[in-house]
Amino acid sequence: MKEIALSEKHKELNAKMVPFAGFNMPVSYEGVNIEHETVRKDLGVFDVSHMGEFLISGENALDLIQKISSNDASKLVDGKAQYSCMPNDDGGIVDDLIIYRIDSEKYLLVVNASNIEKDWNWIAHHNTMDATMRDMSDEMSLLAIQGPKAAEAMQSLTDIDLVNMKFYTFEMGTFANVDKVIVSATGYTGSGGFEIYFRNEDAEQIWDAVMNAGKDFGIKPIGLAARDTLRLEMGYCLYGNDIDDTTSPIEAGLGWITKFTKEFINSEELKKQKENGPARKLIAFELDERGIPRQGYDIVDENGKKIGVVTSGTMSPSLEKGIGLGYVPTEIAGVGNKISIQIRKKVVPATQVKLPFYKG
Repeated sequence: MKEIALSEKHKELNAKMVPFAGFNMPVSYEGVNIEHETVRKDLGVFDVSHMGEFLISGENALDLIQKISSNDASKLVDGKAQYSCMPNDDGGIVDDLIIYRIDSEKYLLVVNASNIEKDWNWIAHHNTMDATMRDMSDEMSLLAIQGPKAAEAMQSLTDIDLVNMKFYTFEMGTFANVDKVIVSATGYTGSGGFEIYFRNEDAEQIWDAVMNAGKDFGIKPIGLAARDTLRLEMGYCLYGNDIDDTTSPIEAGLGWITKFTKEFINSEELKKQKENGPARKLIAFELDERGIPRQGYDIVDENGKKIGVVTSGTMSPSLEKGIGLGYVPTEIAGVGNKISIQIRKKVVPATQVKLPFYKG
């Protein structure tokens, strides 16, 4: 079990620590609903230092990234980030990731913790153009400072203009008296904020500064359980649940990050799938009655016949109703269409809805 740099800090805060993707991670502090509401209304900080960071550099760095990713990274400029995915050879997804362009020959790829080794091997296998690759995952820490008060609360720690930083842009600068910190206007909550990347040895200094700067703004540490409910309310896919090696980006509603302006791994097959339409689609639904849909529950039709499976589900803290995502045949998919969820012995009716669940 790997320990993140701030592990002792979380234990001091009485975090409930659980194994996650090979790391000992804080899953909750006060409870998922309280932490969820803190991020929606005020300010919370997640330690997501288990995520992986790869530096791809050299004159062929972009060529490698264009080959392995579905989005068009040639559209990036310095200081801009892009959400993308890495298709496999079989129509599925190796992982989803964020690509940061530092300069024309240097890119930072941020990948999921559970896929670090798999992703590294996949990219290295396709690195026929000899781009320079460096795995920085064990050297870096990552905090997600999320919520509507994030910019105001953190501005005292940096000269970077946080208030006017546009979504999916970033700057490298001084933060909490630490240099070369990447401050990125990204996050997985739908409530605004920043993600900051820095060296492990600076973790304690930065954590203390963030908590102190956010004190008057109601800042609280937030665990991975609330991170999951927050992302689900926005309809953001979670690798291992809603997308994996067997799901295509077209099926998953990720056509918007799948650009056929270039060639990439399996692009021809994915292009055909987009033109012909996939056999199944990822849908969003809300329960019409009380109940909590969980990952793995069956989606059934009016006759009780199984037509799909729930990939993510929870009781939404913001909406106070059961919400979820799941795959169904394309002919059944459609906003307003009725389905049902088999919750233990009970069949609970549900309605397909447009994302996000949480409208803000």
